[in-house]
Amino acid sequence: MENEKKRNKLKRLLAKRGMGQVITVTIGLVGLIIVFGLLNPIFLSARNISNLLRQIAPTLLTGIGQSFVLITGNIDLSIGSVVGMSCMISATLMTKGINPWVAVIITYLASSIMGLLNGKLISKAKLPAFIATLGTMTIARGIAQIVNNNYNTDSIGEAAEGFMQFFYYGKTLGLFNTIWITMFIWLVFNFLLSRTRTGRHLYAVGSNIHAAHLSGVNISSTITKAYLVSAFCSTTVGLIITATSGMGTMDAGNSYELYAVAASVIGGVSTLGGQGILLGTVIGASIWGVLQNGLQFAGAPVAIRNIVIGVIVIITVLLDIVVRLNKKVGKAKAGAERSYFPVLKHKI
Repeated sequence: MENEKKRNKLKRLLAKRGMGQVITVTIGLVGLIIVFGLLNPIFLSARNISNLLRQIAPTLLTGIGQSFVLITGNIDLSIGSVVGMSCMISATLMTKGINPWVAVIITYLASSIMGLLNGKLISKAKLPAFIATLGTMTIARGIAQIVNNNYNTDSIGEAAEGFMQFFYYGKTLGLFNTIWITMFIWLVFNFLLSRTRTGRHLYAVGSNIHAAHLSGVNISSTITKAYLVSAFCSTTVGLIITATSGMGTMDAGNSYELYAVAASVIGGVSTLGGQGILLGTVIGASIWGVLQNGLQFAGAPVAIRNIVIGVIVIITVLLDIVVRLNKKVGKAKAGAERSYFPVLKHKI
């Protein structure tokens, strides 16, 4: 009886959206860690592991936001620009004498407007997500450039020491605060996605938006929530970058939307919508970080690192498309057989 219960639990676990790919990429991650550890023992040192986790954190945060959006069947190209906008707004406010924590609140409010705009352009104005977020990407980058008159900011100064300690340099129980912040945000949004009605609605919209509408799901609200989550995560990364450098830089966040997509799709979040779990995003972000860090220790140039990761992303998306198409074909054949054989039996 107990064995049967365990088997049923295992079946339910494996039946979760994207769990199969999560298991596969986890095996791949372990393999990469072993290989890079053998190539250079320093890779597995406590100091490098601690720094590696802190390097993975921004990719994971943007990956969480992108995962929410991808699950609804959309995409967010504005992530990197929102990161840069957040970095510049927060740093500019601090250099103007605004209390750092007031600056943080203002920055989150400003970025949430971008998330709200993305959601409404897509759900209400019916713009394709690619076009809508391409436009807001340009707007957000323009704001990042204009907020301090097209200059990077000065140092945010000693008054922001507590801010820098909280978001980047400080440690709690032996781990950098950046890691704790990322873990907390992941736990909150993983609960939202896997245990709440909002999470079920996100999957429903991504699986079949018309069926979701007929089932009473508020499509506009659901899509907007996904983009608000993305904006929140991007803002947090922008604040981390501000704390890291101690200033605002207009090009902060460049290519982060690509990192976010890579972390999501490598971890099993489907670009076609309706599939994926945030555990996979953790693994995807970790693979990204391990490849960057490990190839650096192996002496590979930046160009080779980018090519390797790019190839992995393309292969992952292609596999996802092939698997999803095969499932659709299989369901169509099964439906045809069910509709054909009863008629045949009746005629006989």
